[in-house]
Amino acid sequence: MTRRYEVVYIFDAALDEAAINERLTRFHALLGADVVPALNHWGKRQLAFPIKRRETGYYVIAQFEAEPSVLPEFERAIKLDESVVRFLTVLKGPEPPAVVPTAAVGAAEDDDS
Repeated sequence: MTRRYEVVYIFDAALDEAAINERLTRFHALLGADVVPALNHWGKRQLAFPIKRRETGYYVIAQFEAEPSVLPEFERAIKLDESVVRFLTVLKGPEPPAVVPTAAVGAAEDDDS
């Protein structure tokens, strides 16, 4: 059973975009041939605090569906790459239900009376 995941990468800001895309392709190849992640390049950003003596990083967010069994090897490959300053993988749950404003609910109850 596949699950939805989101990964936030912070790459070394000294890398160019072509080198970052090459690394992303290599990482995502470990997830399986049928996995096509949705990538969102945020670009270079100031870090909130220095990480490994770096003040800036290149942010990329990827969303994909994969089997949970492939994640350990995927994360191991990311950890071994020295150009990745930090990363975080999270499990995306189902979309939350739509929120109905309480004023609309109260008006609907008044109409029923």
